[in-house]
Amino acid sequence: QRVAVVTQTTLSVDDTREILDVLRRRFPSLRTPARDDICYATQNRQDAVRALAMVSDVVVVVGSESSSNSQRLRECAMQAGTPAYLIDDASLLQSNWIAGAEVVGVTAGASTPESSVRAIVERICKEGPRTIEEFGHREPAMRFVLPEGLEVIA
Repeated sequence: QRVAVVTQTTLSVDDTREILDVLRRRFPSLRTPARDDICYATQNRQDAVRALAMVSDVVVVVGSESSSNSQRLRECAMQAGTPAYLIDDASLLQSNWIAGAEVVGVTAGASTPESSVRAIVERICKEGPRTIEEFGHREPAMRFVLPEGLEVIA
């Protein structure tokens, strides 16, 4: 009777919903997180990479192999039918991945430094003439309110 669940933020809202539906059927009194605890940034990134993959010949995801968030972005691009590669360093980019590609989509995991993304974009541009365009929109800065009773000590 006392069953609760929390979820990892790298799961999309859709993935989370499917899992919770199964758990609710098995455990009718299941306690779940409040709806506003779901990380919509993860869902937004995955939706954006699917859209990027639809207009790209290849997608390069900048992020660590150990990042489940970055791994999921690569998987989303591949599920859209576009070859996708995950690298965290410009030196790992293989020329044959982007040879002949008119559009190379580049995205990054949530915790990837902007400097890593810039370095990989520069490396892609060295492989041949490219025009750089931003796709979609940047995520708005998030502000989190501390729970009552907590304070920031600077």
